[in-house]
Amino acid sequence: MDPRVAEFFGTGSGLMAGPQGLNSGSGNGLSLMSIKSYAKNSKKVKNRAIRNTKPSNNPPYLPPEVSLKKKTQYVSFNLCARGLIITGRYLTLYNIEYYQKEDNINDHKNTIEYFRNDMYVLLVLKLVNPTQYRFEHLVTQMKWRLQEGRGEAVYQIGVEDNGLLVGLSEEDMRASLKTLRRMAEKVGADITVIREREVDYDLDIPRKIAEVLVRKVPDDQQFLDLRVAVLGNVDSGKSTLLGVLTQGELDNGRGRARLNLFRHLHEIQSGRTSSISFEIMGFNSKGEVVNYSESRTAEEICESASKMITFIDLAGHHKYLKTTIFGLTSYCPDFAMLVVGANTGIAGTTREHLGLAMALKVPIFIVVSKVDLCTKSTIERTVKQLERILKQPGCNKVPMLVATADDAVTAAQQFAQSPSITPIFTLSSVSGENLHLLKVFFNIIPPLSNSKEQEELMQQLTEFQVDEIYTVPEVGTVVGGTLYSGICREGERLVVGPTDDGNFLELKVCSIQRNRSACRVLRAGQAATLALGNFDRSLLRKGMVMVSPEMNPTICWMFEAEIVLLFHAKTVRKGFQVTVHVGNVRQTAIVECLHGKDELRTGEKAVVCFKFIKHPEYLKIGAKLLFREGVTKGIGHVASLHPLFMDQYN
Repeated sequence: MDPRVAEFFGTGSGLMAGPQGLNSGSGNGLSLMSIKSYAKNSKKVKNRAIRNTKPSNNPPYLPPEVSLKKKTQYVSFNLCARGLIITGRYLTLYNIEYYQKEDNINDHKNTIEYFRNDMYVLLVLKLVNPTQYRFEHLVTQMKWRLQEGRGEAVYQIGVEDNGLLVGLSEEDMRASLKTLRRMAEKVGADITVIREREVDYDLDIPRKIAEVLVRKVPDDQQFLDLRVAVLGNVDSGKSTLLGVLTQGELDNGRGRARLNLFRHLHEIQSGRTSSISFEIMGFNSKGEVVNYSESRTAEEICESASKMITFIDLAGHHKYLKTTIFGLTSYCPDFAMLVVGANTGIAGTTREHLGLAMALKVPIFIVVSKVDLCTKSTIERTVKQLERILKQPGCNKVPMLVATADDAVTAAQQFAQSPSITPIFTLSSVSGENLHLLKVFFNIIPPLSNSKEQEELMQQLTEFQVDEIYTVPEVGTVVGGTLYSGICREGERLVVGPTDDGNFLELKVCSIQRNRSACRVLRAGQAATLALGNFDRSLLRKGMVMVSPEMNPTICWMFEAEIVLLFHAKTVRKGFQVTVHVGNVRQTAIVECLHGKDELRTGEKAVVCFKFIKHPEYLKIGAKLLFREGVTKGIGHVASLHPLFMDQYN
């Protein structure tokens, strides 16, 4: 979202994005840092706005026509606005095909548009009574935008290309929304006005700007699916919060809401999560919450939801740390939600979970729970404590306190654009205070990847990571995991491995379930369970992959990694054993050698050769790596492999 729009919609609390960059709001008592990149970009926008405007209370002049560069090609295209020829900026080549110079200028007379190089946000001045020819152009452009945004797009109406808030009269705004609604109906989508504000230009006629969410109606279960890993110390209220969000009922103060999330009897008895569980919450095309309060089954939620949030509930106790790390590395979460109890503050594994998310480069936001148990001063103290940690040199985060619905919308858009932004919510699962702000945030937040990246993954050979293994009566062996690349269909034949001797075994995918409902086709990036029929479960283990028979996977006992030793009490030498996490692979490995060094101390970097001790694994060069042993921790990435053998299937 344009920083000027964020500033206008801001309410004085949390982080404000203005012409000079990111500044702290004046109403929350937080002293927030600015981002260099934002300040640099905002300065460019400000200078450009100064060059192309005159000092007046009236709407500024439009910027002159310019030529734009996309890779090695220079392109320029025109739109007509009140007799002036103007040029959109930062458009990809896909957009330009819809707005060529050969287009009839008269068809653009009453439709003025500006665009940003953002698959999600579209700046629009107004859409008033377009001709049929122009309307078809607009519909085609919206269809492309929804495709690139994976089913979602945001239109900002009444905002000029450089971010200046011109605003529209009541009549023009009503006509623009009517046109937008017609466009959405044409492509099978719905629109929702997220927020609307008046612009003060000292004019007789009041002017407004509006932000509108356009979301595709679900078609054949191809909803937008975002995965959120839930982190936090034990007893911080993670499972209770997820129970409230997914069940639609507030907690009774004694943990009733979390009971549906537990998988084992000892979890119910102790109230502590020890395994990885999954829960879903959906939003329909109009932005309304779809959960178990209205839908009795997960299949009904999937049928009516256009956007799905899959929560990965991870363990908070330190003795289950390996399970938490496996959930972060294996299930590829899009975002991480760190839950902090307002009454306890930053305690236990909170810092460790924050560090894990940052090491794996998972964007993180924070929820301060249990505010109903604390005084206002206690909540402020916890928030300031979080702020100090986020500002430390190791984090370099910019905290953003969310106090209103406007803040939630701004936080969702800024959070997706910059990994440095860290929204902070304060809420209660018992009283429901500020719970709606978190729902607004989940409704608005866009995916991190666009459709082009997903299509590139889908064109590759099939690769499914095995994370869970079950035996289901009358179904047989079932594996759960994530499809990393390619497309998987019912009846498809794949090979699974590597086995202990490095081989791959043939199998057949009998059926597929996604979010507990039947699915015929699985696409790259989606998580699902696959039924394998009578395939012997004893031949499977976590960390295996199911791939196309045409693939030539690289299997190795040994690999080299560029690592940073985060902490170790003494020194790491040859022969030191650690537990290595690479994607869904979790196995003990021995340090075979340290290139150029005899020992490694805390904070030092090195290229280390590891050797697995139990069985070979399938790895990829460049994959993120995390290793641990007691208090010893380190991160890095796979630099090279020592292949065992290739193309050997049984």
